[in-house]
Amino acid sequence: MRILITGGAGCLGSNLIEHWLPQGHDILVLDNFATGKREVVPALPRLSLVEGSVADRVAVDRAFDSFKPSHVVHSAAAYKDPMDWGEDAATNVAGTINVADAARRHGVSRLLNFQTVLCYGRPETVPIPVDHPLRPFTSYGISKVAGEQYLAMSGLPFASLRLANVTGPRLAIGPIPTFYKRLKAGQGCFCTDAQRDFLDMSDFLAAVDLVMKADAPTGIFNVSSGEGHSIRDVYDAVRSHLKLPPDPNVKVVPVGDDDVPAVVPDPSRTKAVLGWSAQMAFPETMRRTLSWYDAHGVTDIYSHLAAAR
Repeated sequence: MRILITGGAGCLGSNLIEHWLPQGHDILVLDNFATGKREVVPALPRLSLVEGSVADRVAVDRAFDSFKPSHVVHSAAAYKDPMDWGEDAATNVAGTINVADAARRHGVSRLLNFQTVLCYGRPETVPIPVDHPLRPFTSYGISKVAGEQYLAMSGLPFASLRLANVTGPRLAIGPIPTFYKRLKAGQGCFCTDAQRDFLDMSDFLAAVDLVMKADAPTGIFNVSSGEGHSIRDVYDAVRSHLKLPPDPNVKVVPVGDDDVPAVVPDPSRTKAVLGWSAQMAFPETMRRTLSWYDAHGVTDIYSHLAAAR
């Protein structure tokens, strides 16, 4: 495959590079490094880099025209500033349109999109079925839903994965790395009264491999474990891993007005259509992620891609 990955310098993109490059695929990363790290795209055979934003149609067209991808993974997204609606719309809506237009022009075999489960807003039921009404209430969620809707009407052979919290190497945001860094430094922590789904990176990669196949079903899929775990569960697991005594009195605060108490997508349709289900249990996912931090640190995101030479 010739795979173009937008936002390929992020956590998911870097793990896909590490997964696919040893298999002999050619990969081009298009990234503006607004959130991604240049270090995860080293100079290696079959790995190329174009610095630019998907919001820049000229940059997108040049990347497609020069690389001529057979497959596209659309991972680029703006999410850093919840009040920067213009940037969210430019990247997540117009940028997705630019990628879709270029993909249609080149007749790509498959376009894979990564979607946030914030698309569901505050769900009526948990676990959240994939056909749950879309009610995003954040700029990020609204713009990502719009992008996904454009892909759905594009006529492209596409799959959109609505992802849980994918957990593994180079995960640098969220409760797991936050607790790890603060507890290692002897700092205090608090937990929100929230419940989330944590998906092991290996299960995410297995789902991606399935939907990238030429004969794979197209459409929209929840990719998750289907199991909710509290932020307190995460905190307790990190303390245990660091061999710290239990902390029964840790402060647990209500979720904010801009947050969702429980986000647990239901993967049952994904299992029925794709034959995929998560294999890694929460304790093992936590162990693997925290052990990676022990070896490499949270902020040391340099990938061991040199092994793929």
